[in-house]
Amino acid sequence: MTVSALVRRFGLDLLVVALAVWGAVDAWANPITYDGVDKGPDWFVIAVPVALALPLLARRRAPFLAPALTFAIGGAASFVSGEAVVDGATGFLIVILAAFLIGQNQTRQAGAGLALIVATVALVDANMRDFAWGDFFFPVVFLGIAWAAGQLNYLRDERVAEAEAVARRAEQEQADAARRAVDEERQRISRELHDVIAHSVSVMTVQAGAVRRLLLPEQERERAALETVEETGRQALTEMRRLVGMLREREPERVTPELAPQPGLKTLELLLGTVREAGLPVELTVEGEPRELAPGVDLSAYRIVQEALSGALKDGGPARAWVTLRWSMDELELEIANDGTDSPNGQGAGHGLAGLHERVAIYGGEFVSGPRPGGGYLVRARLPTGGTE
Repeated sequence: MTVSALVRRFGLDLLVVALAVWGAVDAWANPITYDGVDKGPDWFVIAVPVALALPLLARRRAPFLAPALTFAIGGAASFVSGEAVVDGATGFLIVILAAFLIGQNQTRQAGAGLALIVATVALVDANMRDFAWGDFFFPVVFLGIAWAAGQLNYLRDERVAEAEAVARRAEQEQADAARRAVDEERQRISRELHDVIAHSVSVMTVQAGAVRRLLLPEQERERAALETVEETGRQALTEMRRLVGMLREREPERVTPELAPQPGLKTLELLLGTVREAGLPVELTVEGEPRELAPGVDLSAYRIVQEALSGALKDGGPARAWVTLRWSMDELELEIANDGTDSPNGQGAGHGLAGLHERVAIYGGEFVSGPRPGGGYLVRARLPTGGTE
């Protein structure tokens, strides 16, 4: 623990101990009279400042009771000698500190503590032999100011704590929403990959069966191999439907998966036409020679463009968008830009982008998004295409 941390934690304790020692030494060193009035026995006069200060050391465990006990002790001690309680600057500093600590409590407790402060001052004054109204008015004013400072400090700390709690809740909700978005996107990817793979396996099984029927009777080994391919294909389809079936339980009825056509870059113009009809002008630029993509990569490329344009549409302000496809020998780069706002509005505060990260990560690609130079938002993704010919 650093020196500054030690001072923050134990500095007030050291002050309380110093005031207690200072008060006892001062009472011992000075004559035992107060304005010519006997303050009481020597031991009592020395013990009063110590008794007033020591309860404050328990303020962490009893933030209200500890400073309230200081005033209770002062009121009780005044029945022996009111002059012993009010004598010296040390005792006054101790009760000022106690009043501040009482103020640093909940408003109801602090209000009760303020009543205790006023009652204690009145009681001590009543037990003094030479009472003047100034002896009541000025202590109440100074102690009230200390109490008010403590209450203001408490209310400020409460506002800070409340703001921090709100920020933590918002951060937690943001994290939960991001996790839900990622989980939903993973389920969506699983369903789509199931559709793609199921269609491919179905075609392979059908083709294996067709070839098997063309074999000559003496080609028994070839027939057995193809029958194994067919059976393996049917088993694979059954297992895929069983494993992915849970992801479809809450979905509305839909076309049989293996018969449902999946979108891809070949249907990109249809998507852009829909976006234009919705009010967002979109320009498409293709650089390089387009190549045949694996079905999963093709579908992911389409979804990236779709999600980025949906975000630009949901922005709600006047904007334009540009879609660029850059083909190279081993990768496809997609760049979707708009000149709307520079935040991912419409993406669920960026949650839709988290789903795109998942899609690109599956194929070992790269994904970046952020404000676009000159205004607007930019989404860029790189998808490997090697070995897909």
